[in-house]
Amino acid sequence: MADNLKRAADPQRGEPPTESSLTKLIERLPLPVAMLDRAGETVMCNEIFKRNYSEEILHIPPLQAAIHEPDSGWKTLSIRDRADDQTSCRAQSIETADGSMLILDPVDNEVLRQLDHLERQVSLLQRLCSTDALTGAWNRRHFERVAATELERSQRYRQPLSLILIDIDHFKRVNDEFGHQAGDATLRELVSVVRGAIRSVDSLFRWGGEEFAVIAASTGYRGAAQLAERIREAVESHEFPIVGSVTASLGVAEHLAPEAIDVWFRRLDETLYRAKNDGRNRISVVPVGSSDAWAAESGPSVLRLVWSEAYECGEPNIDGQHRELFNLANATLDASFKSETCPGEFEAAVERLFAHIVTHFAYEEQALGERDYDGLDRHKAAHTALLSRAGELRGAVAVGKTTIGELVDFLADKVVAQHLFTADRKFFPLFAG
Repeated sequence: MADNLKRAADPQRGEPPTESSLTKLIERLPLPVAMLDRAGETVMCNEIFKRNYSEEILHIPPLQAAIHEPDSGWKTLSIRDRADDQTSCRAQSIETADGSMLILDPVDNEVLRQLDHLERQVSLLQRLCSTDALTGAWNRRHFERVAATELERSQRYRQPLSLILIDIDHFKRVNDEFGHQAGDATLRELVSVVRGAIRSVDSLFRWGGEEFAVIAASTGYRGAAQLAERIREAVESHEFPIVGSVTASLGVAEHLAPEAIDVWFRRLDETLYRAKNDGRNRISVVPVGSSDAWAAESGPSVLRLVWSEAYECGEPNIDGQHRELFNLANATLDASFKSETCPGEFEAAVERLFAHIVTHFAYEEQALGERDYDGLDRHKAAHTALLSRAGELRGAVAVGKTTIGELVDFLADKVVAQHLFTADRKFFPLFAG
């Protein structure tokens, strides 16, 4: 219908209608319609519009937004009718030769409630179809959908993606000794244990039988191995109802582009069986993945400190100095890889970083002293030790007794990153709020 209205209202799309014929057409429409000029002023409203609404509603922000976005489709809005009741309607604006035509489509609130109920039912049905009925974990069908989506995202943004396959050791013995009901309870309990060990960004699936899979997004095989070990320890230390102690074997494999999902999972399956053949209750890792390949392609610049708002303590000067430390440390890292061809650039980067560290430590100690920080003496001692060691390494580099890499690692890792994440975090509560 909107296309027919547009052809009738726009002379460039056919025979230009006369003003009277256009008025008659609009009056015959079964929906409320308002014609507006290019300035947004009302030219006319048909009778059904006048019966249902006051022309003042054309100036409310939601309708103004619809009017100024012609041909953008229907928008569901909440407006007041003639009886001053809040009602729901859909609105669409169509561009015409002299302005725009606003069409309103009143929506019955009961219809909206039914549609909302239907959407909830569909959402519930989709979840039921994606969930394993026994354990409540996502099922294998949902795994295939999520894995395909995450794999596409991994390759597009060059973020690693890993899989962890979990198998309960000697699960047949559990069923044989305690019965299938106890076995089912063990599977449900295992899901609870694993969920407590994984991160919120990870997804747990029941692969089949006593096997479960975890998709670890933005995680290479090294991080996934740590996550798998955390799961293994959580299972081993948990006391399961009826059956008592249970252990699990885990395989870890990072995706290696451009392999297909089935090839990736075959590698994962093989490494799980290595863990079981090597004695069970252990993890086995395939030490290859896209993360290594991408790091090699990216070169040294992949080594960077990334600032986050979570590192702010709330004291503006300290936070600003910490951010500058990150920037200068990154500049020093970059310059270190050109130290042979541009030694002056590297020495200047180290000098800037070293000078800022000294300035920052002095200000931080003063700010903590003004707040009567209990750990100030320890903090000063830590600063002194870091500066002393940095000076020693700097001198050792000058006489060839140590490498540039060791100096840079110490400055960027120990002085900037680790000191911020450990010693500095202890005084953050001083500036809370």
